[in-house]
Amino acid sequence: MTTQVYKYSQHPDIRPITITLTDEQTAGHGDHWRILTDSIENDVPNWLQNSIDDATIAAGLNPALTKDSLGHLLLSCNEMCHINQVLAMKDGKPQNFINAFPCVNSPYGLTCKIDRIIANPSTKDAVLRLISEDGSVIYAFDQMYTVNQPLYRQDQQYFVNFSAWAYAIEPSNKDEIILVEDPEAIHYHRAYNDIVAKNNGVIPADLDKQIDQWQADTDEELAPIEINLGNMCAYLFGETLGQEDEAWCQGQVLGKQQQTLYDRQLTVFDVAILREPDADPFVVRMATPTTEEVQKIEVNDYIQANIWLQAAIYHENQAD
Repeated sequence: MTTQVYKYSQHPDIRPITITLTDEQTAGHGDHWRILTDSIENDVPNWLQNSIDDATIAAGLNPALTKDSLGHLLLSCNEMCHINQVLAMKDGKPQNFINAFPCVNSPYGLTCKIDRIIANPSTKDAVLRLISEDGSVIYAFDQMYTVNQPLYRQDQQYFVNFSAWAYAIEPSNKDEIILVEDPEAIHYHRAYNDIVAKNNGVIPADLDKQIDQWQADTDEELAPIEINLGNMCAYLFGETLGQEDEAWCQGQVLGKQQQTLYDRQLTVFDVAILREPDADPFVVRMATPTTEEVQKIEVNDYIQANIWLQAAIYHENQAD
């Protein structure tokens, strides 16, 4: 994979607006653990205990970090599918357990600004409202909020890695078809595709003028157009405050592999859920339990899924 360099510069000490949630307003992670097990009370404590053996201290945006420099400790792991744990610290020693949640590591991301944070200071749960360079609004749970919180700055550009846990993944509905019959819409669609194709895929500066002047060669070119909604990319974030990271998406599978989280067999898909002209694609690495139906999904298929979208911001991915 090609290493990319992203602009990372110091900004005034202005932090993003934060909306504070109470414990009663915070949904917690019960539904997220239920993606992996029907016996949370038995399995999760064992997983938390076992994860200590492979745990690493997560530094996030910090160049270096030790347990002696924090009020809270974020334990993570280098495995693709793993568990993060938040512990309270005192005098450099762990005092008590605060929170834990399953995570997915992803190499895919976008350059974004943090527009707003929705957070619970007691559980260290936070949802970031992110604005990508092309203006897309993305909400994602912050895996690294425990250590990154004091470092976030308003108007700072960050490279953000995106991953997800999928409650369900299934092939998209190929029967959803829109018939476009409006003559102006058909003219614009045909003209746009023809002009860009003849310009080697580059959108010309005078595109609108060329579209106005474009003429069809045959009547068939202006016939009604069928658009298959099952072969498109889409992303819809949640509408409930503090739960906007619970999203619905549709997209094309770019990669597929098998993973495990302790004794759970998982299938991990790399899915493009937004693709716009002149913008980097929004690709998310999402994990879900392996089933017969999931195994039938192949690379290049279009899928739709209900996901818990996660974000991670690391110092190593930012460049001065």
